Amino acid sequence: MSDATDSVTIYHNPACGTSRNTLALLKEHGVPHDIIKYMDTELSRSDYESFLDMISDEPTMLIRRDKRFKELGISESEVQTRAQVLRMLGKHPELMQRPILVKGDEAIISRPPEKAIEFLKL
Repeated sequence: MSDATDSVTIYHNPACGTSRNTLALLKEHGVPHDIIKYMDTELSRSDYESFLDMISDEPTMLIRRDKRFKELGISESEVQTRAQVLRMLGKHPELMQRPILVKGDEAIISRPPEKAIEFLKL
């Protein structure tokens, strides 16, 4: 693995097409990376806090608005603040937006996958 400034970590869900496509981009461009299958590896509150500190998006963007979101009966008003997002991800990690790419002290939600190209300057 390269030094920390070159290393990229992808928080990946193999069941997600966008996540698979982002991983394929990393491989295609020869980007050294670590893969964390976050659904198999329990993330801590500290992990989620780090993501929120590193992404430039509003905290609410870290929450997926998908079928599961609807099944749980969650309303938009429950996932607006940083504290609400942290609480929700602690209870329902499957709602985390994916994939997340981390490089150094910066991170992005790589949706669409092409966001990785700009972020990593490929």
